[in-house]
Amino acid sequence: MRVNKKYSCLPAEEKGIHIINIRAIEDIGYDQHESTLLNSLSKNPDADCKYGLYFRDGKRKVDYILVYHYKKSSSGRALARRTHHNDTSARSTKQDHPLPGKSVQLEMGESEPPADSHEDDKRFRREEYEGNLVEAGLELEHDEDTKIHGVGFVKIHAPWNVLCREAEFLKLKMPTKKMYQINQTHGLLKKINSVIQKITEPIQPKVAEHKPQTVKRLSYPFSREKQHLFDLSDRDSFFDSKTRSTIVSTVWITSLLANGVYSAAYPLHDGDYEGENVEPNDRKLLCEEWASYGVFYKYQPIDLVRKYFGEKIGLYFAWLGVYTQMLIPASIVGIIVFLYGCATVDENIPSMEMCDQRNNITMCPLCDRTCSYWKMSSACATARASHLFDNPATVFFSVFMALWAATFMEHWKRKQMRLNYRWDLTGFEEEEDHPRAEYEAKVLEKSLRKEHKHKEKHRYFPEEAANKWRQRVKTVMAGVKLTDKEKLTWKDRFPAYLTNFVGIIFMVGLTFAIVFGVIIYRISTAAALAISSTPSGRSSVRVTVTATAVIINLVVIIILDEVYGCIARWLTQIEVPKTDKNFEERLIFKAFLLKFVNAYTPIFYVAFFKGRFVGRPGDYVYIFHSFRMEECAPGGCLMELCIQLSIIMLGKQLIQNNLFEIGIPKMKKFIRYMKLKRRRSLDHEEHVKKKQRYEVDYNLEPFAGLTPEYMEMIIQFGFVTLFVASFPLAPLFALLNNIIEIRLDAKKFVTELRRPVAVRAKDIGIWYNILRGIGKLAVIINAFVISFTSDFIPRLVYLYMYSENGTMHGFVNHTLSSFNVSDFQAGTAPNDPMDLGYEVQICRYSLE
Repeated sequence: MRVNKKYSCLPAEEKGIHIINIRAIEDIGYDQHESTLLNSLSKNPDADCKYGLYFRDGKRKVDYILVYHYKKSSSGRALARRTHHNDTSARSTKQDHPLPGKSVQLEMGESEPPADSHEDDKRFRREEYEGNLVEAGLELEHDEDTKIHGVGFVKIHAPWNVLCREAEFLKLKMPTKKMYQINQTHGLLKKINSVIQKITEPIQPKVAEHKPQTVKRLSYPFSREKQHLFDLSDRDSFFDSKTRSTIVSTVWITSLLANGVYSAAYPLHDGDYEGENVEPNDRKLLCEEWASYGVFYKYQPIDLVRKYFGEKIGLYFAWLGVYTQMLIPASIVGIIVFLYGCATVDENIPSMEMCDQRNNITMCPLCDRTCSYWKMSSACATARASHLFDNPATVFFSVFMALWAATFMEHWKRKQMRLNYRWDLTGFEEEEDHPRAEYEAKVLEKSLRKEHKHKEKHRYFPEEAANKWRQRVKTVMAGVKLTDKEKLTWKDRFPAYLTNFVGIIFMVGLTFAIVFGVIIYRISTAAALAISSTPSGRSSVRVTVTATAVIINLVVIIILDEVYGCIARWLTQIEVPKTDKNFEERLIFKAFLLKFVNAYTPIFYVAFFKGRFVGRPGDYVYIFHSFRMEECAPGGCLMELCIQLSIIMLGKQLIQNNLFEIGIPKMKKFIRYMKLKRRRSLDHEEHVKKKQRYEVDYNLEPFAGLTPEYMEMIIQFGFVTLFVASFPLAPLFALLNNIIEIRLDAKKFVTELRRPVAVRAKDIGIWYNILRGIGKLAVIINAFVISFTSDFIPRLVYLYMYSENGTMHGFVNHTLSSFNVSDFQAGTAPNDPMDLGYEVQICRYSLE
């Protein structure tokens, strides 16, 4: 049996394992009546192990859990371990002492029930993998006598020598006996800090980690030869649960999960988080001081989050907290800009001229034949509303948000460095990732094809080579790293690269096609509604079409977001990246590219393309020779851009947060509860029996990574910065959403998800580069919005070059051109030219 290279030279004492049998009275031979009587008179057998947090001896802590499905025989016992005669002598020796919880060999004369060959293969691979764990020095204990029928649990404990060895291998910084004083401020600065602490005391979480520290322990990479330097006064708590689970978790478990050998793998939560008699633990403290909507006004206990979930998740919530705090000044300025627009709307001369019915400006039809002439004063409400978002303060706000984005990035860099120092990550360097199991399998297939190239004449390998290939794949999946020097070159990956390129182009083209379809819908619906004979129907055509089109866009965006996420993962999988880090970065890039195009394409169309290629009366631009291109409203397209941006932004936040992040998990939880309720035994004793900790955690949702959480916030960051010139209230709505989002994510991590394996990280990775790119793009986009979409520059040009009295009087008339209705092309003139009650000879249209 081959094992990982780093375990090949273990001392004999580090490979030992204490085996105990946790099979209860049933294996010894008591009948049900005697067992019930004994249980009623004896102490609760789960009391010592704290209901699954420890092994049955009550001394060894459970650091990690593996879950697998099995089939029981008709008698209800677990299937016996199969003896493999072709194993090595070392393996045979281990089989003489079955792992804890495994059934002993069936008695003489009792035949083993027929088993499925697929289940046999899974069981064999589990035994191989667990054998590797035992050889690495870990201690295992099985439990198949649970309330979840057909599900077995493997409890893993890392003894002290294994923890020390792995901590040295991973170069974990641990606290030493050396302590030093943190320099305190003096004089006026000290008084200011004390006043600030008193003022902010109500919004500080009540956790020990958040109190100001005056003394700090010196941390140093752990070394077994220098154990005397470290504070080992309490060995049980020297390595916390987060560190222990990190050490025990292995690289190859992901491939075993993917192949169904194990159904789940996770570390345990510290305990329950609600109830009167619950013992104090970090999970309960996080639930009270962090994962509760009642403490939304408090700072996050980031140090406690990092202690419980690890640095990677701690950095996410720290970044989300900094981003939310930075939205406060942006929201205040945005509100001021909006209020300025409200205060000056009655003083805006262009909108007053458009609303003045005495001007009697007759506008040309918005569509051919079915649309009639219309009065400019009918667009009075749109013109007044446009001023709320298109005024001189908007330019100032765009410049402010560009500076805000740069300040936010620098502030986060400073915060990140402070966290690196406080969390002892200053000298941390990410170790080289292990190759993924899928990559190893692909390399293995390549090497075997080379080896049998001269024998290969058909599509499939010869039988001998195929058997050898299957055996080596099993070895890879069992947890043994191959040492082949083969690599996957660009030639091997070319079909995957080509598929990726074609797939991404197709998805982008699909997004453009959907946006184009919505444009056709807007044009055709506007023409259909214009046939309405009621004046009120004709006056609300533009609002109705705009609102329904934006809602269609929103629904399509939400659906395609889920589809594109799955497609991005599939495209990344067929590339077969070498390491998990490469896999994550490529997946993030593809998903962000597709979701960025999906979310912003309709907004880009309204901002930069709508109304730009309309033509003029008598020479309009047509799509498919029948649909006339859309025109902007008399007040400009900025108001419509505001409607588009606000509905998509708010709709995504409300639907994704309330439906996807709250509703769907609760629905899944309810379905699981109903299924478990149906499976419960009619036996009262089994019904009353309290579940073990690993059984309770198994019923929680698995952790799916931070990519969806980051992606949601990055898309929101784009809404806040890219088109903020058209919607100054975007930072305010983002702030309100994030206040809820922080507590929602916290509650999800603490109460609804299995505890993730802690991962060390010193930054947020590729997300920082994406944020920086969006910040730079925001400067360009906002400049283009002000230049091409807003009326700010045309008004300045008119004011300083064309105005006769230095005011904006006459601006509306200056922007309109005249058209003689007799020059209409045949078949395009209105069917009802007398709709306004008089004959129209000259109509006006906007100059684009």
